[in-house]
Amino acid sequence: MIALLKSPFSLARFVFVCAALTLGGAAARAETIETQARQAILIDYKTGTILLEKNSDELMVPSSMSKLMTAYLVFEKLKEGSWKMDDQLPVSETAWKRHFKSGGSLMFLPVGSSAKVGDLIRGVIIQSGNDACSVLAEAHSGTEEAFAEEATRKARDLGMLHTTLRNASGWPDPEHLTTARDLSTLARRLISDFPEYFPIYSEREFVFNGIRQGNRNPLLYGVSGADGLKTGHTEAAGYGLVGTVKRGERRIIMVINGLKSMKERSEESARLMEWAFREFDNYALFKPGDMVTDAEVWLGEAANVPLVAGEKLEVTMPRKARREMKVTAVYDGPIAAPIRKGETLGKLLITAPGQANVELPLVAGADVAKLGFTGRMSEALRHILLGPKR
Repeated sequence: MIALLKSPFSLARFVFVCAALTLGGAAARAETIETQARQAILIDYKTGTILLEKNSDELMVPSSMSKLMTAYLVFEKLKEGSWKMDDQLPVSETAWKRHFKSGGSLMFLPVGSSAKVGDLIRGVIIQSGNDACSVLAEAHSGTEEAFAEEATRKARDLGMLHTTLRNASGWPDPEHLTTARDLSTLARRLISDFPEYFPIYSEREFVFNGIRQGNRNPLLYGVSGADGLKTGHTEAAGYGLVGTVKRGERRIIMVINGLKSMKERSEESARLMEWAFREFDNYALFKPGDMVTDAEVWLGEAANVPLVAGEKLEVTMPRKARREMKVTAVYDGPIAAPIRKGETLGKLLITAPGQANVELPLVAGADVAKLGFTGRMSEALRHILLGPKR
C-alpha cells in the first residue's frame, strides 16, 4: 500500500502508484549554472546532497589542497593526546633541503631549529608552508615517504577511493592525484571530526620568526560566513580551492580546480557559493518517532499500527521545487502480526520535480501482539464471509 501526503504536510491519504528510487547523496537540481573550473563539486554539509558537479571523479593534481590530509593526521595525533600544541618538533636538514630553494610556499623554518606543533599546523593551514609539512610528516612517520603511504591509507579509510598521495605538501609528482569528490569528503570529515581545531582555518594571518603571512583563501575576505579551508596552485593543476561557508544552520562545501588565475578563483568561488545559498535550502521533514500514517494489521490484537519516522529526515532541494514536493509512505499491507516496536515496515519517499528521490525508513510505533487461536479463527471466518477490510 502507498499513502501519499502532499506538501505542505496534509494528512489526506490516497491510493497512488509510483516508482520507488533510492539515490542517497544524489544531485538536486536548481537553475543551471556553468563554471570555468575544470573540476568542481558543491555539497550541502548536513545532508550530503550534491548541488553542482563537473568532472568530480576525474583524477586531478590537488597541489596544496592535499595539505588538508596532512592537517587531518596531525589533528588525529592531537585529539588522541599523543601530541600537544606546545610540543617542539625538530627541523631536520632533510626537511629543510627539500624546500629551501624550491620556490614553493614556506614557513621559513631555520635548519636545526625546532618549532611548536601549534605553530607548524598554522604554518601549514595559513601560510601553506611546504617545509612545515615535511617537519610534521617526519615527526609523525619517520620519513615523508612513510607519511605519504599512511596518508594514502587514511584516504581509503575515509572513503577517498581515488586518492594517492606521494608527499605531505602537494609538491608535484605524477602519482600524487585525487578527485574533487574525494577532497569534498576530506573537508567534510575535517569539519565533523575536529571541531576544536577547525577554527584555525578561519585565521587570516600568522606571524612566525618575524615574518607575517596572510591566509590565501579568498572566501575569507569577501564572502559572509566563510571559515575555511585551503587553496592550491601548480602549473599542471591551475588554481584550486577547497572552501566552506556557514550561514545559520546551513554549511556548503565547495571544491574547484583548474582555474586560470587567482582573480578567476576568487570570483568563481564567491559566485558559486552565493548561487548555492540563493537557489537551495534545507527542509526538516520528520524527527525520529514522528507519526507519518498507520497501517492495517492482519491477525493482530490491534487493528492498526502507527508507522513512524525511523530517523531524522532533512532534505536539500531547490527553493522553487518545494511547493511540488510529495511525501509518500510505502508499505506492504496488511502487515502480519506479531509486530515489534521499532521494526522496519516500509519507507518514506520524498519526490519533487528535478530532484532525485530520497527515502527514509518507516518503523512500527508500537508493539502489536498476534491474536490467540480463537481470535485468529474468528478473523479468518470474518474474512471469508465479508472479504478484506476496505
